[in-house]
Amino acid sequence: MFFCAGWVDAVWDFEFTETEPLDAAIVIKNGSKEFKTLYSLLLPYMTDTESVWTVFGDNGVSVKSLVAVLSYFILGGKSKTASVQQRISALQASSLYLLLLGIPGSVVNKMFHQILFDTCLNTVSNCWPQSLVKKRKKDTLKSSQADGKRSKPHRKDNDEMEVDEDEEQEEEVHLSPQDLLKIREGVVLLVKSLLRLLLKFPLKDEPQSADNCVQVLLDSLTNFEPVIGELTFGAGQTMPELAYYGLWLLCSSNHGDEKVSLRRVFHRVLYVILMMSKGESGKPSLMMATQAVLAARDQAIGFMVDKTDYRTHGAQAVAKLLAKMPCGDYASFIKWLFDYSRQAKVAYRMFALDVSMALLEQPEREANENLDAELVSFLSHRFLVHNMVFGRRSDASPTVRGHALTCLAQCLDLPSMNATRSIKELFPTSESLSHTYIYICMYVHMHKAMMGLLKHNVIMLSEENLAVLSERTRDPALSVKKKALQCLMDLLAAHPENSLVQKAWLRGVVPAVVDAESSVQEKALECLEQTILSQVKSHGSYSYRDAQQTLTWDLLGLLCDNCQDLGRYFSRAFTVWSKQNKFTAAFINNLISHTEAEHATGAWLLLSKVASSCPRLDYGKILDAWDDLVRSVSKNVTVTTSCHILCVIGDIGEHLNEDTKSRIVEDIITWLKSFDMPLEVISASVETLCRLGKAEALNYALQTFLNQHCGELVSLCEAYLSSVILNENGAQNLNEDLVVKHLYTLGVASLHCPSKVGKRIVLLVQSVLTSSVEQQSEGSEELAGSQPLSQFKASSMPSSVRAHAVITLGKLCLQHEELTRKYLPAFARELELCSELAVRSNVVVVMCDLCVRYTNMVDRYVPNVSACLRDKEPLIRKQTLTMLTNLLQEEYVKWKGSLFFRFIAVLVDSDPTIASLCEYCLVHLLLKKNPVMFSQHFIECIFHFNSYEKHKTYNNFPQTASEKAKFSLKGAQNKERRFTIYRFLLVHFTDAQRFNITIKISQNILACFVDGELPLDGDGAAVLAETFGILSLKEIKLSALSGAAGAGGDEPQEDEQMAMAKAVMQVAQKKVVSQVQKKVFIESMIPIIINLKSMLEQKRSPVLKDLMGYLQLTMQDYRSEVKEFFAADEQLAVELEYNLKMYEKEKEQEMEAQMAHCSLGGDAASGGTPVSTRPSNGGRPAHPKTCPVRQVQLLAAYKHNAFVPTY
Repeated sequence: MFFCAGWVDAVWDFEFTETEPLDAAIVIKNGSKEFKTLYSLLLPYMTDTESVWTVFGDNGVSVKSLVAVLSYFILGGKSKTASVQQRISALQASSLYLLLLGIPGSVVNKMFHQILFDTCLNTVSNCWPQSLVKKRKKDTLKSSQADGKRSKPHRKDNDEMEVDEDEEQEEEVHLSPQDLLKIREGVVLLVKSLLRLLLKFPLKDEPQSADNCVQVLLDSLTNFEPVIGELTFGAGQTMPELAYYGLWLLCSSNHGDEKVSLRRVFHRVLYVILMMSKGESGKPSLMMATQAVLAARDQAIGFMVDKTDYRTHGAQAVAKLLAKMPCGDYASFIKWLFDYSRQAKVAYRMFALDVSMALLEQPEREANENLDAELVSFLSHRFLVHNMVFGRRSDASPTVRGHALTCLAQCLDLPSMNATRSIKELFPTSESLSHTYIYICMYVHMHKAMMGLLKHNVIMLSEENLAVLSERTRDPALSVKKKALQCLMDLLAAHPENSLVQKAWLRGVVPAVVDAESSVQEKALECLEQTILSQVKSHGSYSYRDAQQTLTWDLLGLLCDNCQDLGRYFSRAFTVWSKQNKFTAAFINNLISHTEAEHATGAWLLLSKVASSCPRLDYGKILDAWDDLVRSVSKNVTVTTSCHILCVIGDIGEHLNEDTKSRIVEDIITWLKSFDMPLEVISASVETLCRLGKAEALNYALQTFLNQHCGELVSLCEAYLSSVILNENGAQNLNEDLVVKHLYTLGVASLHCPSKVGKRIVLLVQSVLTSSVEQQSEGSEELAGSQPLSQFKASSMPSSVRAHAVITLGKLCLQHEELTRKYLPAFARELELCSELAVRSNVVVVMCDLCVRYTNMVDRYVPNVSACLRDKEPLIRKQTLTMLTNLLQEEYVKWKGSLFFRFIAVLVDSDPTIASLCEYCLVHLLLKKNPVMFSQHFIECIFHFNSYEKHKTYNNFPQTASEKAKFSLKGAQNKERRFTIYRFLLVHFTDAQRFNITIKISQNILACFVDGELPLDGDGAAVLAETFGILSLKEIKLSALSGAAGAGGDEPQEDEQMAMAKAVMQVAQKKVVSQVQKKVFIESMIPIIINLKSMLEQKRSPVLKDLMGYLQLTMQDYRSEVKEFFAADEQLAVELEYNLKMYEKEKEQEMEAQMAHCSLGGDAASGGTPVSTRPSNGGRPAHPKTCPVRQVQLLAAYKHNAFVPTY
């Protein structure tokens, strides 16, 4: 395209200060696209040897005309009213001109023109809207004037100037955010073109242009936009980074003397360094930070501390600054940081942890000679680990505790050996401390922290520690269960060869398959599939070097040996997988290939789980394995493997032909008749026999099959037992093992052929259970007369025989109701009189099973079963607790009579594991089913556990004298145990239940003493004193008033408005509840209290002290309203006020004495390591607000500027 020579000459004559409009016919359309295309075509010529000027000449392009056209577009963007397209075209045209200057040969072709060059540089300020900049300057000016208190005329001039500026702003074109983004792209292109030019084109002969470059880069571009993160003074991506890179290029020798260039740049930078600016008069003035700037700074610091990402960057910045400080200043800062880490706000304590971790990454400092002795300890990494990081592990906030444990684990990965050594000093060989930290890690969801401690052997991989971790997979909290499962997976991946870890993994993951939460079930199934199911390969491809396959078979081996009790949970997993069609033909073939190899035990286990879901199996190998088992060819076949083979035979029975099936039945019968098999194999054999019989099409044929084969076994057992029991010399040569096997076979077989069981068999089994004459004489006459076993002579059978006889008789009773009715008293008698552990244990099992089948019949004997909750053997107590819980869940047993009180008395069992199990059963199984059962029985607990029977309503259910003595908690020696139960019940009350129980205690206990319904004798005084003790418990206070609802209020909140609204609601709720409670206290409690006090004074009862103690504690919340409350008894009001004053004075003296004598175990300066013990509340660390000793230690620590946390 050709341009008019006159127009081009005019542009050059005016030296690019103005241009005539171009002809409308030659105005470039879609300028942005055309400019970008031209720019991309010219860019390679900056490095190519081919000259672009030759190309221009060959194609008739005039360089003079090209520069004139570019200047037209450049000048078009200078106006404030320029459109967006004009501004973008001006920036792109400027970029093209700078690009052409950088192409070799531009000097020869006279491309450089100083005015046009300076105009291109100023295009940035011309095209970028200045309205925001002017507003910012205007606000700054206003603030400066306000701070400096200038004269009114001067402010008027400024106001006029502001009006003029506002008018100018109104003339500017409105730009949308999208328009600004497009203009920014043009600015970036221009700056990058300038940087390319500075690399190629020297400005040493153009000092004015160099000055202009410095001015534009510093004034317009270094503050163009904020930089996120750390500023890099290289060819970065942000505008300030590009600008500083350009300044660096201008200081090179290509653009003149380096000293002159540096002076030129630093002359401009000096204003930034000194925080000065040129005012309207041109004189430099100091930029003062206004109140708005200071407020923004403080808000930014607070924002940084509250947000995790910014807090981390801030901690790193602090560490970098500290690295430049001398030792004295560094130690002083660490001392300040230690005090800062104890601030009330959670975010501050979190920031102190982050700073400590950043400092631990730096080399440890050594003290110099000039450093004060008291500051030396602050230089060591040991102080940071012990006091700053480890010291926060018992913080009141779970967020801080969790972060502290995470930091503690991260310290182990630091290069500093001193940090690692310091951590190992914190963990002695005591197992209790390791248990505590496993609990903490799980409850604050820090499984990674615990993994780090286990990985570095800080917490030992002992059986006890791993058992604690496995137990957390059954924690009531869903998040804890998931974290425990993940931790077990990580631990198994880190230690696949450790048998203790393998066992812990099985104990934790396999039971989770039946968890109440579906998400936990899915997680457990995923772990099992990943670790076991997907790792089964064919025997030919197995290698002991493959750690995953070896781990799989090790786990299966444990399931067949030490972890057989997990079988039913494992079966549940396969039930789920079968519905998902997880068992492919290749998987089954891989399993069968292992049945004759070294992993046969695990292979048969898996095969027994999947055979029922896979109709297509290699029956030949399975039958060969059966033949080997029957003929005892494989001498090393274990009991477990035998049972699994029998299970597989039962699963494939329906697919076998009649001849094969008959042969297997004959083998099983022959095997059973030998009575030479273990009890587990006997049970599995009978079960397989029945399953083979079920292959028959008709039900009557099945029963005929069972009567034939099982009836034959029953007859053989009857004949043998008769020869032993009825023969006078039979007991002399008794083979105990053989008798047990006959009894066991009889019980198992009789379940399938009840019609073949005669009276003779029942009497034979019954005779084995006959108690000795000495035991019988000890029983009551009423009990002995009701026992059907008393007609037999004394039994001399061993304990194991009698124990199996109980199971056998129980199985007989399951099939015959009349036998159950006849022998239930005999079972109850055995529970009371028998001294043999195995017999009593089996009787409990039998009676609970009979309760399911004959609920109404067994109901009257539930007290006999519940009496076993106080058995002398822990095994029986635990078994009874478990079975009663199952019956209560399924509602076969109701909370009638003394059952609730016997059950809840297990909370104070001498065995802590049984007490913990009882707590779990009550809270997480039974209370969910009946949320009001605690409040319904609470008042009766007071009478029952004090053995008080004079109330007309409570504690009047029938009990024998031995049962009363067994469950009694009466007396001062059992007071702590009783109050443990009361506290447990009250903790699980709702606020409504606490409110109602207070009123009921007043009406049903206190009022009864006032009205004379209950005598104030010795027993009555004990009950009354205990009642006041219960009313004084903090657990009975409403959570809305005790501050529990506001606990954790210092936690950082995502939404401050929601947090404020919640706080306002809590205050309002507390006020309303307080008013209601106050009204009820005045109307219901005070009249009874006044009358009761008068009565106690007349009788000079020691309970008066308990009453006054209760009033003192209660009136602390109404300290200024004592006279108003007790206007009816002025003497009592005066006494209360005096007692409250004395009480407060005694508390202050006691607190001071405790603080004076409390041992902190170290101080901040010494960095001492506290000794910690395992908490007694279920393994969780005591909360500082609930532990008086902890409060004393905290107060003393703050007072003495030393903080060494302990549990």
